[in-house]
Amino acid sequence: MGLFSDLKKKPTKKSSDDVLLFHAMICMAAADGVLQESEVASVEAFFVALPEFRTHNFHNLLQESNRLLGKHDNVVEAVGELANIESEAVRNKAFVLAVDIALSAGAPGEAEELVIDAMKDVMDIDDELAAKVVEVLALKYAQ
Repeated sequence: MGLFSDLKKKPTKKSSDDVLLFHAMICMAAADGVLQESEVASVEAFFVALPEFRTHNFHNLLQESNRLLGKHDNVVEAVGELANIESEAVRNKAFVLAVDIALSAGAPGEAEELVIDAMKDVMDIDDELAAKVVEVLALKYAQ
């Protein structure tokens, strides 16, 4: 058994999970309440790289995520939409991507902390997994 052998298992997920996965990235990018062009570009880079999005249109998903954001008073509340992700694998992936986006912009601030904490709670991310994700991704962005 190789290190990547578990990756061949395909978890069951709904197409709406793809929208919510995208929404998780947008929520983190907009943690401070503003979605800047550079943040949209970061999300688009992940969008292009991830297999879930190969059949999706970036601007359509952005529009759907903005619609979800608009239903709430702030980004932390909009994170509540992520409770609708049915697949545990997608919830974990959403958390990893959110942490990656938060760290890619430099040291996360209070807004990013609030959003990631809300995501951890809403998506029921295990404390050990959350700590491991942050530890590994911090290595990626260490200077």
